[in-house]
Amino acid sequence: MTDPNTVLITGASSGIGASLAESYASSGKRLFLIGRNRTRLNDVAIKCEKLGAVVHKVVLDIKDPVLCSHVIKEANEISSLDLVIANAGISGGTGNTGETDSQVREIMDVNIYGVINTVLPAIEVMKVTGRGQIAIMSSLASFKGLPSAPAYCASKAAVRAWGEGLRGDLKKDNIKVSVITPGFVKSGITAVNKFPMPFLMDGSEAATIIKKGLQRNKARISFPKPMYLAVLLFASLPLYFSEFISDRLPKKS
Repeated sequence: MTDPNTVLITGASSGIGASLAESYASSGKRLFLIGRNRTRLNDVAIKCEKLGAVVHKVVLDIKDPVLCSHVIKEANEISSLDLVIANAGISGGTGNTGETDSQVREIMDVNIYGVINTVLPAIEVMKVTGRGQIAIMSSLASFKGLPSAPAYCASKAAVRAWGEGLRGDLKKDNIKVSVITPGFVKSGITAVNKFPMPFLMDGSEAATIIKKGLQRNKARISFPKPMYLAVLLFASLPLYFSEFISDRLPKKS
């Protein structure tokens, strides 16, 4: 399968989003890069332009459904969208104080409604063209609610389940949907973690795995494989046993 010509990525100013932008940047490609940090977004755009891509930068809060819809529809009018990656997401940082009310609400707003605000207008424009691909960024944390990060786990579980359901629902419209569930990838989220992160990988390595998975239209793109298998095993354990283990894991708040 050939690379998409027009790609829209949210959360493109850092982490996996920035790495994906550079991965898709080449001569003849058009990128719509969405992020909240103007300075970092400009830096990513410059790198992508040097690789030959035509870049459109949009500083946007994805919690705004009206503005999100307007930007995605406008992007599609400029160049029909082949791939939309709903990547933007946040966590609550690290510590032992628990998630505050404001953190919980912000995590849910960005990680769930930010994805919804991206995906729904993407579906709308792709139904008109009769084709397209959508990628939703979840996490390996979506497979088990952890006391160290309940809101983050819940938000990622919600979008994973939604994306997996959408995949079957949108087949009739010739719209492909993949859910991405990465482990620890170097980013602003992992930079603040104070505990060991097994199989921590660079963003460029993660982007390569994601890109290959999307080319193959995989339903679920999960990595690294050893950690993915360990998470599935952990999630399958009886609740009393998994609670015993999770109570002893590092806190993330």
